[in-house]
This record gives sequence, structure tokens and C-alpha cells, in this order.
Amino acid sequence: MRRINNILSLALIASITLFSCSEQEQITEDLTVSDEVIAQIANLGFNVDDFAVLATDGGYLVEGDIFLTDKTIAEMSGPNVISTVEQYSTNNLVNAGGGRVITMYAAEGGRKGYSAGMIAGLDMAIARYNAENLNITFQRVTSSSGADIVMKRLSKRDERRGVLGSAGFPTSSGDPYGEIKMSGILESSYGLSTAGIATIIAHEMGHCIGFRHTDYFDRSISCGGGTSNEGTAGVGANHIPGTPTGASLSAKSWMLACTDGGDRPFNNDDQTALDYLY
Repeated sequence: MRRINNILSLALIASITLFSCSEQEQITEDLTVSDEVIAQIANLGFNVDDFAVLATDGGYLVEGDIFLTDKTIAEMSGPNVISTVEQYSTNNLVNAGGGRVITMYAAEGGRKGYSAGMIAGLDMAIARYNAENLNITFQRVTSSSGADIVMKRLSKRDERRGVLGSAGFPTSSGDPYGEIKMSGILESSYGLSTAGIATIIAHEMGHCIGFRHTDYFDRSISCGGGTSNEGTAGVGANHIPGTPTGASLSAKSWMLACTDGGDRPFNNDDQTALDYLY
């Protein structure tokens, strides 16, 4: 997601001019991604021309908020051509069976934990999904041990360069992606409300259970700038039946690539997509 105030990406703020020279040099070194890795990511269909590939802890941030590791890149297949329609899912989805509870953990307080406002945002995001009466429900637990999804605090380096959140996609065995990395300063530095925080967390939860960006075929719909297609990226971008052709900023889907930091509860098409998949 992008666009908080004047174009703040869920993945990054382009400028790092507030840092000292020594900090800039260190950050620049840390962000180096080899040409070989960039080529591999581009071959999967990701847009590496309009969105820089950023090195982060254990992997790479791609197109704003997609987290990839060397392992997941190696496992992905090349892109396919698909149509431009409203809601999309990945090839892998969560195996809900007759009903599945997905547990989530986030540390509270301390240097690596989250403020009460961030935890309230997580609880609101969970409540939004649970209100849809799906075959999957979410539950926040008090221990990371055994949790299906662990929400971890981004590194200070990532927070300094404007990263807000990232997540991956479901596994081939039908489990949700197991980690969401979230900034801990959405409230304190960006002034987001609980509902705005919930929207961003719910967006990353959406990736974990198999949702692509609503405007993946043209990120300019929510992000502005020139037309930019994310491609199928080796994970699929499958049209969800019952959702309309096209995407619009006015519809305010929770899975639009970019955000203004405001509240985006599930709209009617989002609810149709969630109900179809789960």
C-alpha cells in the first residue's frame, strides 16, 4: 500500500535525506541487492523498474509490501498472462477444511513490541475478518509458540526508511504465511487512527491468506503515477468470480496497493471475494 500524506508507501519512503552521512552510507550498503536477484525477481513478473527491490531481514521487499526469500524465489514459476478484473487470489490458498482458526501473536510493549494503539488495530483487523462468518477465523494468542502468524516489529533500519508492513503468500501445504512484519510507529510517527492501523494490518493478513492487490494490474489506480502492472509474479493472480471488472480508488478495497492511511473496511466486492474463497 502507498499514499499516506504525500505518497508514503507501505514499503518505503523514497527519501532518506534526514539521516547523517554515516547513516546514509550504512543504509545504502544494507540495501544492496545483486543484479542476479533483481533479474530473478523480474523474470517472475514483478515490476522492478518502478519499484526498487529492497534488502531486508531475511529476504527482499518487492513492490511495496511483498516479502520474498531466496527460497520462495527459487520455488516460484514464471508469469502468465491474465485479464484485468477486480479481485484476485494466489494459486495457493489456506486449507480451511470444515473450519479453521488461524492464531496470531504480537508482542506488547518494550523495544520490540507494539503500543496499545497498534494492538488495538490488530484486534480490530481480526474482528473485521471474524464478522464475515467465514470458514477461517482469527484469534490473537498470548504466546508466539505455535502461532500460525507472528506479527513482528520491523527493524529500526526499515522503520527509518519508511517501511510500514510486509507479508508473503500461503504455502503449498495450505497454511497461511507465517509472518507479518509491521512498523511500530504508525500511530506515533504517522498519526494513524486505530481504524487506519487495522486497515493496513488487515491488508497484510489478506496477503497471508492468498489475496493479491485489487489493482495489481495497474497500481496507478491507488498509487498514482504511470501505469504499472505487478504481473502474476509466479504465485498467480486468479480472478475471483462475482467480483466486477476493473478496480477503482473510490471503491476503497482493503487490498488496494496504496493507502491514504484512512479506514478501509471490507466493501461489498471484498466481502464477495472473502466469501467465495473461505
